[in-house]
Amino acid sequence: MNRVLACVDDSPRATAVCDYGIWAARLLEVKLQFLHVLDRHPERAGLTDYSGALGMDAQESLLEQLSTLDEERSRLAQEQGRQILQAAHKRADAAGAKDTDTLQRHGSLVETLLELESETRLVVIGQQRSSGSASKWYLDQNAERVVRSLQRPVLVVDGDFKEPERFVIAFDGSQTGKKMVQMVAASPLLKGLSCHVIGVGDESETQQQNIDWANDTLVNEGFDVVKVVRPGEAEVVLREYLLEVNADLLVMGAYGHSRIRHLIMGSTTSTLLRTSPVPVLVLR
Repeated sequence: MNRVLACVDDSPRATAVCDYGIWAARLLEVKLQFLHVLDRHPERAGLTDYSGALGMDAQESLLEQLSTLDEERSRLAQEQGRQILQAAHKRADAAGAKDTDTLQRHGSLVETLLELESETRLVVIGQQRSSGSASKWYLDQNAERVVRSLQRPVLVVDGDFKEPERFVIAFDGSQTGKKMVQMVAASPLLKGLSCHVIGVGDESETQQQNIDWANDTLVNEGFDVVKVVRPGEAEVVLREYLLEVNADLLVMGAYGHSRIRHLIMGSTTSTLLRTSPVPVLVLR
């Protein structure tokens, strides 16, 4: 797992993906690779039989023109991708990134990431802001499929880059949640940042013991921790707390066994990924 893989495209969120990729690769001390995936396969764009749509009198010259147009669109898409990767590489160089390269692939983004997964430590991907309301987000299909499919950490970002200073861990006390806390404690990615650990639910003895365990695990690795338990619905409480403490990042585990138990396949995760006012780091 020797690289951060930043997925860039022609959308405005590509700049944030690029910058968060640079930040993560620097702290993890691994290669930064920018990935651009073309859905089409230009090498397959040969002559196509349009006679069924054009009618019996379709001219051969028109068929050839349509085929040529298809090939030209594929060529232009490749060139656009090359320029996107080149711009990302230049941005990384200007930021002082030491080990950076680019990769362009044809096919499905998820399938490509799965092929590259074994050598990838972190995937950075963007999601789009809903045009209907500044307070609501929607998770585009690519981001959703990546989070659902990969077994590697995924950082989902949008908006402008802001180097994190404070992050919040959503902790439910499950074994998977404990593994997530241990991953955070052992990784250099978030070392030195202010850390908040929040449990959602009643302040029971078990809940308090779980929060104390997370606190001790992180403190033992040098983190400055604030621990808190809040009642309510997980997605509402977490969003409000992120705003309250001016957090820069939300960290969540991939699965849990309480109010955040559906952390990939369920509604809570989808809601948090849509509504979080800050980037979300999903760990497995």
